[in-house]
Amino acid sequence: SVNISILIVAVVIFLLVIHHNFLSLSDFLRRELSDPSPLGLQPIDFIPAAPQRLTDERNDKEISVVIAASDERLGGAIAAMNSIYQHTRSSVVFHIVTLNDTVDHLRMWLRNTPLKNIRYRILDFDPRILEGKVQVDPQKADTFKPLTFARFYLPNLVPHAEKVIYVDDDVIVQDDIVELYNTPLKPGHAAAFSDDCDSTSSKVAVRGAGNQYNYIGFLDYKKETIRKLAMKANTCSFNPGVFVANLTEWKLQNITKQLEKWMALNVVEELYSKTLAGSITTPPLLIVFYKQHSSIDPMWNVRHLGSSAGKRYSPQFVKAAKLLHWNGHFKPWGRTASYAEVWEKWYVPDPTGIFNLIRRHSEAYEAK
Repeated sequence: SVNISILIVAVVIFLLVIHHNFLSLSDFLRRELSDPSPLGLQPIDFIPAAPQRLTDERNDKEISVVIAASDERLGGAIAAMNSIYQHTRSSVVFHIVTLNDTVDHLRMWLRNTPLKNIRYRILDFDPRILEGKVQVDPQKADTFKPLTFARFYLPNLVPHAEKVIYVDDDVIVQDDIVELYNTPLKPGHAAAFSDDCDSTSSKVAVRGAGNQYNYIGFLDYKKETIRKLAMKANTCSFNPGVFVANLTEWKLQNITKQLEKWMALNVVEELYSKTLAGSITTPPLLIVFYKQHSSIDPMWNVRHLGSSAGKRYSPQFVKAAKLLHWNGHFKPWGRTASYAEVWEKWYVPDPTGIFNLIRRHSEAYEAK
């Protein structure tokens, strides 16, 4: 009878253990099914859920694109994002850097147009981060554009990405952005730019630009601090309006701190050249990335479309370009720029009507 009792107790204990394990397994399975995955299913601020049709059509490769959006140029950023979104099958997340007084206007534009399906984050840029690093002429304070420096702070803006694309707001993309994203960067290089001596930019001379394509056009070689760097004055410069950044390498080399160092030194020593007056973003980049950057395909930054109102490229060449860049005075939303009709195809009208007033003002200004 003792043996039978021991056997009964053992069976009861065994059944209890099985029951406990079954409950634990059920609880585990419930958690697995209900908890969101930490790898991409967590919602991102201000990113609407894409319709199932869109998620089915696009592949899983996520591409981070950083673009600055000031209120007076917001239509440019909108058109650029629309052209990128419409040409890719990848999952693009736009990190839109703007100032606090532009946020409401931007949200309304995105939510009340076909752009409501794009994935995006809105990032408020605090100009106070530039104090002591940029010398602002009190008489020309209105011409100071703090958002042009957003590209210096990429790891702060997109902290979890390993690689990002930065684009200016005056571009239109005509091919899949994944190709630009896949630009190979050499070991130790934190970024890839389009060199100013590449075939597409050097084939078109820009009148009155002086040494537009060389370091001497951006840096004052009369200053001892510049001469000590031993950078050749005739070195080809590069265009920072479109580039690919390896943020892992960027952080390892502390690129942001390096850029801030040269910005602060310029305030004290005025190291930038006066040849290209107003260009205060490019010089520190040229110094930090001197012979330490990779190159992007020149067709991914076909520029100077805004350097005059005349057509510098043939229609066939413009059609073949992967990215069109209206750097220069004439912006496509002013309509007097070359190939403004190409830009117009990707522009999404402002539901508030505010940008329409800005466009009319821009056209009147360019006509003078």
